[in-house]
Amino acid sequence: MSGIATGQLDRWGVPIGRLAIIAGPCSAESPVQMQQVAQALARADIWALRAGVWKPRSRPGAFEGAGAEGLRWLVDAARAIGRPAATEVATPAHAEAALQAGIGVLWIGARTTANPFMMAELAHALRGVETPVLVKNPVSPDLPLWLGALERLQAAGVQRLGAVHRGFSGEHAGPYRNAPLWRIPIELRRRMPTIPMWCDPSHIAGDAARVEEICRIAVELLFEGLMIEVHPNPPSALSDANQQLAPAQFLALVADLEKRRPRAEASSECERRLSELRHDLEDTDRQLVRILAARMQLARCIARIQKSHGWAMFQPDRWQATLERLQAEGTAVGLDPDFMADLYRLVHEETLRQKSEEAARDGEGGEE
Repeated sequence: MSGIATGQLDRWGVPIGRLAIIAGPCSAESPVQMQQVAQALARADIWALRAGVWKPRSRPGAFEGAGAEGLRWLVDAARAIGRPAATEVATPAHAEAALQAGIGVLWIGARTTANPFMMAELAHALRGVETPVLVKNPVSPDLPLWLGALERLQAAGVQRLGAVHRGFSGEHAGPYRNAPLWRIPIELRRRMPTIPMWCDPSHIAGDAARVEEICRIAVELLFEGLMIEVHPNPPSALSDANQQLAPAQFLALVADLEKRRPRAEASSECERRLSELRHDLEDTDRQLVRILAARMQLARCIARIQKSHGWAMFQPDRWQATLERLQAEGTAVGLDPDFMADLYRLVHEETLRQKSEEAARDGEGGEE
């Protein structure tokens, strides 16, 4: 769905070069609410009107959606503005009910994506459907689970298949509800380049005030679409009230994003400068590889000394002190502390492997 804007439509029914925006409330709460939000969004060039009717909640007692009755509210509202309706399905029964009701776009949520058994059942239920099916990333940062969910649907003959990046739950989400971890959707795109990618900034941000910044990053990374939660009166929403935009906020955001969307072409001078910078970047990457190799060689030398003296290879206090030092040094030069922590953990894991190999050369190695 990327390219230069023209009057032509791609196979998803989206004008080529335009963002494919799915918008609407977190939950369908009533026919009136759905008609209100639909009429407000009719002024925007959205691709589909969204709302959840089955809401998976962590604990009982919260609003769990209107159920199958909400499908009619959603479809009627979408038809009133000439857009397809989009909703989440988590079971084959959900999928069957949604398709029979005339839902035009299905998405599979993060909790369902994480369950290979349920994905296999959904793939069987959706075998050969022409309806677009979008798959959100699993709750945890597990790329193989996300790939597997998409592959199961591909194998079942689902042709119009897309992926949705909604962030990852964990202890290091920073200012967001879910950590973006942009490297994971970027790697998914590298492995499955023909599958279009949406971003769900509402669930990443968890706060309406931060939705715009996530949208801008997604646009810069050339995501093909966005899935944004919009409610006619966010404070009264029955679910996820904090992250939903009011219609006026949404309209202003979309207008700004279209102006900022990167162009596919570049001037010759721009391309020359980019080529120079990419060359410098590649040279820097090569230096990083050499530095990492030198670090691993030092780790092997340390392992030999530790083994000869019978010392434990893993020293938690030193590990923690090194992590804190690197975070402080990184912060001083503009690097995010969470990034530094993730990077050091990866480097440390490889250091452990290298030291264990070295310690095992002449017998059993110790713990690192």
